[in-house]
Amino acid sequence: MTARHVLWGMPASLYTGKARAALRKRRVPFEERTPGHPDFRERIVPAVGRWIIPVLECPDGTLVQDSAMIVEHLDRVATEGPPSLPPDPALAAIARLLESFGGEGLLRIAMHYRWNFDADNVEFLRADFGASLAPPGADAALGAAAFDLSSSRMRKAAVGIGVQPHAVAAIEAAFADLLGRLDAHLATVPYLLGPAPTAADYGLYGAFGPHLGRDPHPSMLIKRRAPRVWRWIERMGAPDDDVGEFAGRMPGWLDPGAPGDTLESLLRFVADETVAETLAHVAFADAWLAARPDLAPGTNGLARPGDRSIGRAAFAWRGLPLETQVLPYRILLLQRFQDAVDACDAPRRERLRATLARTGLAPLLDAPCRRRVERRGPLEAWGAAA
Repeated sequence: MTARHVLWGMPASLYTGKARAALRKRRVPFEERTPGHPDFRERIVPAVGRWIIPVLECPDGTLVQDSAMIVEHLDRVATEGPPSLPPDPALAAIARLLESFGGEGLLRIAMHYRWNFDADNVEFLRADFGASLAPPGADAALGAAAFDLSSSRMRKAAVGIGVQPHAVAAIEAAFADLLGRLDAHLATVPYLLGPAPTAADYGLYGAFGPHLGRDPHPSMLIKRRAPRVWRWIERMGAPDDDVGEFAGRMPGWLDPGAPGDTLESLLRFVADETVAETLAHVAFADAWLAARPDLAPGTNGLARPGDRSIGRAAFAWRGLPLETQVLPYRILLLQRFQDAVDACDAPRRERLRATLARTGLAPLLDAPCRRRVERRGPLEAWGAAA
């Protein structure tokens, strides 16, 4: 490939980081432009229908919005680098699960460690956000104002995903627990599922690269407590494989029916962190849809099509009451995992289900939403009623 893609995003953005890593690993030529560029507001936002990053502008002018869709797009157009899904369909389903966990299940941890440690983080974030959000050549005052506006919005968004005072101790305990499990797993493999990066790695890297591995406070925690996680963050940011320490002992792809103690431990963490919330979101969406039997397919049922949340769902998380925003997009990611499991042949599906049962994730397979979520262009919409 010679024509260059344009990645509209910013260094601090979780989802931009996911897309950027995939572009690098697939050896796709691209340049990155920030939302402060006048073309973003004048041309990209009207075409997408909302202010959101990342957006990948293809050489033919096509726009691909959403990091998961960008990774899929690269599987279609890239001629180099490993595809985003491993060859075994059951392991591909685990990749889909971990991709969703990285983009949605790690948000509480990522947002807490960004916005609740101002003594260490805020000056770095002020400079970083200002450089990305203000127009090129803007003075420092305009950059500071752009940061203040974005910071206010992001801190409110953090509360909306459960970063609330009564949950702080549990969030920090969860992060410490995750670092221990992930560090142990990365002693055995260079990437989460084996010898090459997959959608699982891209999903987790979004939280660990631009947020936890880049913001001053959490990055030092990772370096002190989980050096192998830090190496994986470096590896995911490199354009090559960067697996020198695995020379002579490169593992193969993990067995989804018997993935080993360290991956099963990580999957148990995913279950503890996300199952109750995901089931609550599906139940809320089912009730919301039941109250709107005439909702037309291809629409999202909201007054402004660019909006994303349909309400708030309550659930118990690690013994604490939480209430978080319900986004159809999260149900879309759940569908992708469920579809990947269903696509397996019967023997693979049976072995995979056993793994999911052992790790507490099986309830996710039995929680389909009453209507599917579809992508209509760059927006989520409800499919036809069953």
